[in-house]
Amino acid sequence: MNIRLNFSGHESFHCRNLWLKKGYEFISNGKSFISNDAVTDLGVGKNMVSSISYWMKSFGLIKNQNKLTTIADFIFGKDGVDPYLENPATLWLLHYHLIKENNASIYSLVFNEFRKKRIEFNKLHLLNFIKAKCEETRSNFANSTVMRDISVFLRNYVKPTNTNKNLEDYFSGIFIELNLVEQLFKYNEREIEWFKIENKEREDLPAEILLYCILDNEHYSNSITLDEILHGYNSIGSVFALTAKGVIDKIEYLVNKNNKIRFTDDAGIKLLQFKTKPNKWSVLKNYYEK
Repeated sequence: MNIRLNFSGHESFHCRNLWLKKGYEFISNGKSFISNDAVTDLGVGKNMVSSISYWMKSFGLIKNQNKLTTIADFIFGKDGVDPYLENPATLWLLHYHLIKENNASIYSLVFNEFRKKRIEFNKLHLLNFIKAKCEETRSNFANSTVMRDISVFLRNYVKPTNTNKNLEDYFSGIFIELNLVEQLFKYNEREIEWFKIENKEREDLPAEILLYCILDNEHYSNSITLDEILHGYNSIGSVFALTAKGVIDKIEYLVNKNNKIRFTDDAGIKLLQFKTKPNKWSVLKNYYEK
C-alpha cells in the first residue's frame, strides 16, 4: 500500500492496559490533551500525556479534534462492554483496530507484510524491512526513531524476560496475553534476541470477533474467497496470524449459528457468502451479552 508511513508519537511508551480507559474518560469530560491542565487531570507526566493521546488515535478511539468514535463508546462508554479490558476478545478487537487504522504504521506492516516474509526475526531484520518500505513509499526514515518504534511494538506484545524491571512495566504490555509475538530463546554470537509470529488456530479468538472484522472491511462484497480472507490486506488471516484450519473452523461455527451465512466449495473455490450481511455492531453486542 503506497501511503505515508509513521513511526513516532508514542514518546517511547508502550500502551498500558488502563491508559485507554483513562484517555476515554478524559475526553468524555471535555478535556484536551494539549491543555495546560492535562498533566494534572491525567495524573501522568507531560510525555505520557502525549503518549496516551497517540495511542487513543492509533487505536481509532478518537478522530479529528478528539472526537470519540463508535468503537470507543462501545468499549469504554457509560454502558461499555469491557472498559477494564478484562475479556480477551476486546484485546483482539483492539489489535485489529490498531492495524486497520495504520496511524502507527509498524503494526500494519508487521502483520500484513513482514511476518509473511519471515516467521522468525530479530530487530535488525525488521529495521531493514521498514527502511525498504520507507524508500518504496517515499516516507521519512530515521534509524533511531524506527528502532524505538520496534522496541515499543515488542513491549506491547512480548513479556519482558528481565524480571529486574519495574513490575508495572513487566505486566503492562496491552497485548501480552494474546501470545501473538513470541520470544525465541536462541542467540547468535552477538546475543541478538529473536522473535516469532507463527500462524496458529487461536482457539481463544472468538468467531464473532472475526465476523465483525469481516463485516467492517469495506472492500468485501457479499461473496469473499477464502484466499482473500486468509491472505488479503487487513484480512482476519493476516491480522490474527491464523492458519487455514483456524479460519475454516470459525467460519463453520458462524455458518451453524446463522442461516444467512454460507460457506461453499465450488470447483475448488471456497467462498464465504452472505445472503444478507448482519450488522457488525449487533454481532459484537450479541457476543458480549452472551
